[in-house]
Amino acid sequence: MNDSTIELPGDPARRAGASAWFEELRTSICDVFEAIEDEHTGPFSDRPPGRFERTSWERPEGGGGVMAVMKGRVFEKVGVNVSVVSGEFSEKFRAEMQGATQDDGRFWASGVSLVAHMHSPLVPAVHMNTRHIATAGKTWFGGGADLNPPYPVEQDTADFHSAFQAACERHACGDYPRFKEWADDYFFIKHRNVARGVGGIFYDYIDADDASFAFTRDVGRTFREIYPALVRRHIAKPWSDEEREQQLIYRGRYAEFNLVYDRGTRFGLMTDGNTDAILMSLPPEAKWP
Repeated sequence: MNDSTIELPGDPARRAGASAWFEELRTSICDVFEAIEDEHTGPFSDRPPGRFERTSWERPEGGGGVMAVMKGRVFEKVGVNVSVVSGEFSEKFRAEMQGATQDDGRFWASGVSLVAHMHSPLVPAVHMNTRHIATAGKTWFGGGADLNPPYPVEQDTADFHSAFQAACERHACGDYPRFKEWADDYFFIKHRNVARGVGGIFYDYIDADDASFAFTRDVGRTFREIYPALVRRHIAKPWSDEEREQQLIYRGRYAEFNLVYDRGTRFGLMTDGNTDAILMSLPPEAKWP
């Protein structure tokens, strides 16, 4: 990755600690997902277990990242990407980013972003992202996770929310009612007047300090514990062609949200990130009725 030639905003030690944690979290999640591929005995278990393929990319203006994508027998497509990018926002985009001004558009950003689309329509798709961003006038952590089942299961939804509620309650900055409501508002497909999934938590612009970094790490660890448990709960169950058809239609709505409303997609495109990494979240196959 190339280093930016401009003086980077934010605290150097916190930048280094955050980017190192995102890489550590990526690696540990990939290990867990590959273990699920290895142990699978349900549909498609006659196929070889999937493995992540890692692809590095560089951003000429500063930084880059690593895409980690797996297409396996449980995970039809899952990406766990990390990035560290820096430079200057365009004059147009500066007005949209906290702490940036027309005179100073410097930024530094690092994060881990995960989206999993499953072969089985009975196993929920999922999204998780945590990030640290520094601009000339503000540094913050943000992120969250939300569950996207084509066929919602009440116990899965309850367990997912309970896990993140517990994570929030372990930290003074973890306001679960607020972050749950934020997720409900954010992960909503306005043009269809329907929620993208069954929710989770979403937070942004939490001032960067030791407490908010600890909370952000806990969000990542919580995801690493709860989501694999939900996958293992359902992967051995058979499904029908009709259920698969509905899954593909559901995926179409997921794709619509990510292309129209997703902040990460817009941030990546507006800062000249890697297009394949930005659009990694799109499903491998989808349908529209």
